[in-house]
Amino acid sequence: MSNKIMNTNDGHLLPLNGKRVAVIGYGSQGRAHAMNMRDTGIDVVVGLREGGKSWHQAIADGWAPASIESASMDADLISMMLPDLQQPKVFNAQIAPNMKSDAAILFAHGFNILYGSIKVGPGHDVIMCSPKGAGPIMRREYVNGNGIPCLIAISNDASGKAYELSLAYAHAVGCGRAGVLQTTFKEETETDLFGEQVVLCGGLTELIKAGWETLVAAGYSPEVAYFECLHETKLIVDLIYEGGLARMYEFISDTAKYGSLTTGPRVITEETREAMKTLLQEIQSGAFATKWKKEFADGETNYRRMLADELKHDIEEFGQNVRKHFSWLK
Repeated sequence: MSNKIMNTNDGHLLPLNGKRVAVIGYGSQGRAHAMNMRDTGIDVVVGLREGGKSWHQAIADGWAPASIESASMDADLISMMLPDLQQPKVFNAQIAPNMKSDAAILFAHGFNILYGSIKVGPGHDVIMCSPKGAGPIMRREYVNGNGIPCLIAISNDASGKAYELSLAYAHAVGCGRAGVLQTTFKEETETDLFGEQVVLCGGLTELIKAGWETLVAAGYSPEVAYFECLHETKLIVDLIYEGGLARMYEFISDTAKYGSLTTGPRVITEETREAMKTLLQEIQSGAFATKWKKEFADGETNYRRMLADELKHDIEEFGQNVRKHFSWLK
């Protein structure tokens, strides 16, 4: 079933008129949300752990940050922008005991609501605004007069106006300029996790590394292999981003088209598709969430080891040397 994508206008801001929004966390997403809303004219307070890196960044950006407890007390809407697995402890200890009885709470991702790690009382609106892009891009596009699309969702509508409030927030952060699509916490969470694991992060990085390793093992220059398997990924993705698969096929050569159409299915085989289905089932069942929460509770030892190993891959060393020549990246 297809949902309607809509754009917002200044009239959609009415539910936030005279309201205070507390942005809890000031990382990639939190900074963009807070600064965009401030520039839209919303009354925003940033709630942080005093003295941390984000605290100093917020001060440099012109904020007078408050403690998480203090920010929560004053807010009509609390925007949870902390990393997923940090949220439950902070919410239970610092936010829930201090928030107004009718305050709304907003998430950028449905992980903690869907998997039950955060339970919000029935008197509160629980909503989502999930921008489809990284925080720095969200901020850059807002400053340029544009926006990035977002998903909105309602988990609990205590006020009867949760939908209107979510649209107001989407407009305040600039996403309404690009398009707002209503979904559910379940759909957003499961599709987001699947996209990250199978296509955007897990699948893409493994494909890049495997292609590079194959060329290098066959005796080709690591630098040339880097250009072919990693660097040019951006060129193709930009075309797809601008106009879908059709735009990519419009601009690549006939040789590239023929090679794509005849060999793509030999790389992404039925076995690969079955693996995708299995990964989706693990997300839907909660098995992935359970595994990730256990890893976090155990101190993230395996996670940090795997990440360190990933960043030691030879393609990273050769890539750093190649990128030194890209003057535009400096």
